[in-house]
Amino acid sequence: MADITLQGINKSFGQNRALRNLDLEIKDGEFFVLLGQTGAGKTTTLRVIAGLEEPDNGKVLIDGMDATNWNAAQRDVALVLQQYSLYPRLTVRGNLEFPLKSRTQNFTPEQIKERVDKAAETLQITRLLDRKVERLSGGEMQRVSIGRAIVREPRVFLMDEPLSALDANLRDVLRVELKKLHNELGATFVFVTHDQIEAMSMGDKVGVLNKGQLVQVGTPSEIYNNPLNTFVAGSVGTPPMNLMNGTLEGGEARIDNGFSLPVTAIGAGAGQPLKFGVRPEDLVLESGAPVEGRVFDVEDHGVIKILTIDVGQNRLHATVSAQMKVALDDAVRFGWKADKVLLFDQKNGRNLAYA
Repeated sequence: MADITLQGINKSFGQNRALRNLDLEIKDGEFFVLLGQTGAGKTTTLRVIAGLEEPDNGKVLIDGMDATNWNAAQRDVALVLQQYSLYPRLTVRGNLEFPLKSRTQNFTPEQIKERVDKAAETLQITRLLDRKVERLSGGEMQRVSIGRAIVREPRVFLMDEPLSALDANLRDVLRVELKKLHNELGATFVFVTHDQIEAMSMGDKVGVLNKGQLVQVGTPSEIYNNPLNTFVAGSVGTPPMNLMNGTLEGGEARIDNGFSLPVTAIGAGAGQPLKFGVRPEDLVLESGAPVEGRVFDVEDHGVIKILTIDVGQNRLHATVSAQMKVALDDAVRFGWKADKVLLFDQKNGRNLAYA
């Protein structure tokens, strides 16, 4: 297994600067998730680690050794892509055997069979070994793609949005299976996604990328509860954190064109322009609450409902029990959990708790 360090990585493609002074540390055996939207630099980061892209400058270290000039084979990493990259005319067994039969490998037929059978058992595809790949479902093909990586027993698994082409139910199943696989193998996993649910449910650590820069790294809990800035706050959570402009005066958040509610956070001067952040689940709807709003939208998610509430010129999201009876255009009253409200600098978006 291996730990990975990127130091001052820059990478441009013509006029497009994909990575900007990227520093990143991934510990041995960690499940590390890179989260970001299209164009954030996720795939480029993965390809730099894999040795498929050469950085313009900076270093790639593997187990403390400078691997910047090593080729992909020397780095001993396995790459799993969104596109399955399988040989359709071969059976599942043939696809799993293929990376073990290259000229650089010296495995005996017995060793190849042992590795293939072990990978197939781990991924629950033993029954498919003699089936042609072209006859598999999308989920089965992705399992085979992951199996091709497992049989090599690489130092690092690199996964580029491997679940994004699958339907929602199958993504849920494979998320659980990948975490189980990580625990069984004890290997270093670097997983790239734009899906925050994947990031928060799978990662030991999550790194949020924006325009080639690493904005914040932390556990899913740290990223969710203590976002470094408004970009992270708005990137994580479904629905995302409510962000409102206002000022802090006398222990109260005075929201522009809206309302006033108490907060316990400190660190801002009176009258300083702020953004107040509160998660939808930390808005409390109950009769007699201090603020009145009007329901603009209701989304029923089975266990919960997500309400969109208009208050003055502010539009907020609130998560409530599915048992709550509420309809469009209803007047509702709400407050919030004062100790859950975060303060962000309105100019630079930074969380004042990190100042």
